[in-house]
Amino acid sequence: MTTAVQVRTATVTVAKRPALHREGRAAYLFLAPSLLFFCVFLILPFIFAVVLAFSDWGGFDLGTIKFAGIKNFSDVLSFDGTFVKPILVNTLLFAFGSVVMATVGSVLVAYCIDRLSFQGFWRVLYFLPVVATVVAIGNVWKMMYQPAGLINGILNKLGVNSIGFLSDASYALPSVTVVHAWASIGGAVLILTAGLKAIPGMYYEAAEVDGANSWHMFWQITLPLLRPSLLFVLITQFIAGLQSFALIIVMTGDGGPVNATNVAAFEMYQQAFKFGAWGTASAMAMVLFVVIFVITLLQLWIARRRGEETS
Repeated sequence: MTTAVQVRTATVTVAKRPALHREGRAAYLFLAPSLLFFCVFLILPFIFAVVLAFSDWGGFDLGTIKFAGIKNFSDVLSFDGTFVKPILVNTLLFAFGSVVMATVGSVLVAYCIDRLSFQGFWRVLYFLPVVATVVAIGNVWKMMYQPAGLINGILNKLGVNSIGFLSDASYALPSVTVVHAWASIGGAVLILTAGLKAIPGMYYEAAEVDGANSWHMFWQITLPLLRPSLLFVLITQFIAGLQSFALIIVMTGDGGPVNATNVAAFEMYQQAFKFGAWGTASAMAMVLFVVIFVITLLQLWIARRRGEETS
């Protein structure tokens, strides 16, 4: 009897294996287009960028690539150059400033929308800057920042002299950072409003019974339960801020004045497409990749230390 049961079990196992193989082949067949896209447009370019980071190449002719060792990295990370300071410093200030302003603004906006009527209308209204192109946003704000623009006109009415928001090195980077933060609020608002909807209403009801006011409920209930959504917003916003450069091109043209708004992604673009120094640009890309990777890991580590879940 035992032998018969073992034979049947072995027969069923052997019969299942071809079915599992067929399902596996079907799964890989359906995944093939996405995997091909991922390999061609992400994996292969990344490998090529790593190779170029240790090479000298002027572009176009692959036969002219010459191995340069760590020369590109030593040039890029040299304190005698401009990449570490002011460019990399500008990048971190730009990303950090825009993340702080966008996150604080999106939390306040999402909290207010959650307590208003016609919530769909308000979400769409705040999401419009995300749909608009960077060129349109940059040019509109560029006109408002002009000496005869809207913002300086309001300041003049208040008795304040006109400010060179984009022409003064002291104001240029903060001015562009404000625009980037403003344009980033819409996407964060959608995520945070969804997070607010997921908070059970019984917590607020119990807090209200205990005599808690709106301020206490916001700090003791809303923010702690909104942390997973906030973590996602912080990570994505920080990565977007570190990679941003299109807004810089539109509003300042060349990262000026005097490199005041020059950021890492824009400098990579210039080194590759303007000066033909693809090796230098790739080395800068690797440095920026490491910075993004370390900051993301740091954010996740801080969140896990506090027991937050990212899913």
